[in-house]
Amino acid sequence: MKEKELIFGIRAIIEAVEAGKDIDKIMVKRELSGALFKELQEICRTYDIPMQKVPVERLDRITRKNHQGVISYISAATYQKLEQIVPFLYEQGKNPFILVLDGLTDVRNFGAIARTCEVAGVDAIVIPARGSVSVNADAMKTSAGALHTIPVCRENSLKDAITFLKNSGIKVVAATEKAAKYYTETDMTVPVALVMGSEDMGVSPEHLRICDELVKIPQFGTIQSLNVSVAAGVMIYEVINQRIKV
Repeated sequence: MKEKELIFGIRAIIEAVEAGKDIDKIMVKRELSGALFKELQEICRTYDIPMQKVPVERLDRITRKNHQGVISYISAATYQKLEQIVPFLYEQGKNPFILVLDGLTDVRNFGAIARTCEVAGVDAIVIPARGSVSVNADAMKTSAGALHTIPVCRENSLKDAITFLKNSGIKVVAATEKAAKYYTETDMTVPVALVMGSEDMGVSPEHLRICDELVKIPQFGTIQSLNVSVAAGVMIYEVINQRIKV
């Protein structure tokens, strides 16, 4: 992490947020307290900024500067609001195509997926605010600039986001090895949101339960799963394949 991508100190971070800077996340030492820290906590709640309490040694490893027990990561891009993106797509006469990433943590996979999304015309990518990749410099580089153009929506609750998509007339289709049918057997010419999980855990059971359909990609080898960026590419281009034939 380059020093220019970080902001140190509570007051400096509060001022940066109030000035409109997009903060990806904030790390604070576990023992931190006081009135100014409470103000920072309130700011984080107001602006939906993830805060993580860590040992001070971790902060010291990130920078040698006087961090005062608080380090924030500046987002490499501006996050969008899903509840604003979806109505806008309908207003533009588009057939919405959304990708939801559930628990993805590898920024290189994220960048590769974003690149595929941009080329394929995916309208937006949805990620959770916690326990997930974010739009940082590494992801931006791997995406070959795609993350500069494709909207990314960071949501506090992926469950609420999926429910919102369903209530907005968007069919939510999750890719999972637990599915009974193949990805080619579901209609994706309609407004659709694809849900892809992490390589180790897949889509969470909580989210699988509320998706409209579960589908799988055929596998004939001995390795248990495809790389998630490859699997996402397969799913994304099935949507394109079905739509160009209509």
